[in-house]
Amino acid sequence: MPDAHDVRRIALSLPETTEKTAWSMPTFRVAGKMFATLPENETSIAVRCPKEERDELALAEPGKFWIAAHEANFAWVRVRLAALEDEGELRDILADSWRQAAPPRLLDSHPEPGHPAAG
Repeated sequence: MPDAHDVRRIALSLPETTEKTAWSMPTFRVAGKMFATLPENETSIAVRCPKEERDELALAEPGKFWIAAHEANFAWVRVRLAALEDEGELRDILADSWRQAAPPRLLDSHPEPGHPAAG
């Protein structure tokens, strides 16, 4: 089961990611734009997710995904770390959120962040 240490390690491995404490919790940002937070005593994460996908995820897998009341009007979803299958699933979730926050110059130069470069 992935934990807060894995979240931090994977998030910080994504291009140009920094960690900043905000609202008394760790947040992860790319080019200054937040893409993940580590709230709830570090047992869950909040990540960017288009509202339509977020709603579908929360309905399909409520034990894994949910929408915090104060984030209902925003494109964020919460993810229970204990419900994740493995570190690969966590990596995919964080990379997807990173892509939503990253500027075009990073998206162009890192089409698949979080995965080894082909070569």
